[in-house]
Amino acid sequence: MATQKTDAEIAQAIFTVNRHAKTAPDNQYLYALKKEALSAMINKNRAKKIGLHFSKNPRKSQQQSSVLVQCGNYYFHMLPKKEDFEQLDHLGQLDESYRNPPSRMNLKTAKEILSSFTGLQPQKKETPQAPFAKTYQPRDADRFYSPKKSYFD
Repeated sequence: MATQKTDAEIAQAIFTVNRHAKTAPDNQYLYALKKEALSAMINKNRAKKIGLHFSKNPRKSQQQSSVLVQCGNYYFHMLPKKEDFEQLDHLGQLDESYRNPPSRMNLKTAKEILSSFTGLQPQKKETPQAPFAKTYQPRDADRFYSPKKSYFD
């Protein structure tokens, strides 16, 4: 049976996964892990929503807000729900001077902690089977030699 992780360990794991997701080529699973872990922490009252921030890089619009969530000593942003706009205060622009505390956890450990906490597992990618490839058949070595004496024979 898995041991119960503290809020600080889970927050550190979320921070590690989030940091790696920003540069990973296939980051969908990492962001899903972060979202599920933060949602579970909020539902269990182990994390709380602080307020709304304007996003630094809004998508397809001039302004977009994100929810600021405090989990342990760490702060994270996640996409807001409709009720968040009604229940949370808007904090304005993101404070660039604040940084989360440094973390020393590798990605494998962080993924194990969060997948055991959320129950979310990565989907197995099936590699498509390539159709039978043709094998190389070398041509005859004397393809330039012809028994004819000239072009007109």
